[in-house]
Amino acid sequence: MDADTSLSIGDLARRTGLTVKTIRYYADTGIVPPTSRSSAGHRRYGADAVVRLEFVRTLRDLGLDLESIRKVVDREAALADVAETHAEALAVQIRLLRTRRALLLAVAARGSTTEAMTTVPALAAMAEGERHALIDAFLDGVFGGAASETGVPGIMRTLTPELPDFPEPEQITAWVELAEPMQDIEFRNVMTGLADHFAADRAHSVGVHRDTAAVIRDLVGPALAANVAPAAPEATAVVDEAVASFARTVDLPVGPRVRRQLLDWLALVQDPRRERYLERLAVVNGWSAPESLSPVFAWLERAVSARE
Repeated sequence: MDADTSLSIGDLARRTGLTVKTIRYYADTGIVPPTSRSSAGHRRYGADAVVRLEFVRTLRDLGLDLESIRKVVDREAALADVAETHAEALAVQIRLLRTRRALLLAVAARGSTTEAMTTVPALAAMAEGERHALIDAFLDGVFGGAASETGVPGIMRTLTPELPDFPEPEQITAWVELAEPMQDIEFRNVMTGLADHFAADRAHSVGVHRDTAAVIRDLVGPALAANVAPAAPEATAVVDEAVASFARTVDLPVGPRVRRQLLDWLALVQDPRRERYLERLAVVNGWSAPESLSPVFAWLERAVSARE
């Protein structure tokens, strides 16, 4: 190549905006090697070096490492393959950064108490495997041997939190507020009692199954909307229907024992931790807010107790 048509390293620096030191480094690593040397031993480059350097700079701006760039420019690796690999790596970094951002906003929202500083990061920063282990331990403890009963796997899924890959701050906060009660033995016992009832309900149901809570909602709802007092004579028919329905669920004749079991069930289902769990679960999973049945359960509990 004639000296008149070749470019010095200074020429390349002026045309590309890169420093002489950077171009020399690219030359030493084999990414943009000189095509010849001048009589004085200085590096000389062909006109295509400008295009090559601009291409390298673009790839560097996109975050590719020099070894990957060298393989691309030397045609040892396809640009599409390298780009896909780095895109996947960036997706992981983006996921991590978004989770960290959400966690920081969640911590800020919870305040700077010692409890928040010790529990929030530990729970929210759990690796995916650790989260699943915590969830599995909770659900196994709640459902135990009933996990294989008809319908139980479905209800287990409705109680399973699934933090998305890119959680919002409120989802991180909700996850933290779920992880804490999942490790609470008393709360687990409450949920176990409800799970046992659900399994028994399914075992004794015939035809189309309706959840006990839904049945009670439909029975009590109209009386509640009409402002019927739990102890009023007009409430007796509603109570009788609710007790009879519950008796079929537990496969017992209507009587004091069934009413006592109904009251025990109402005490469990009204535990505020249960409703809070369902609310937080909906946030984590991106579901609509669940319907609150607390007024319905409270009305029936007072109505049944009034007739005890």
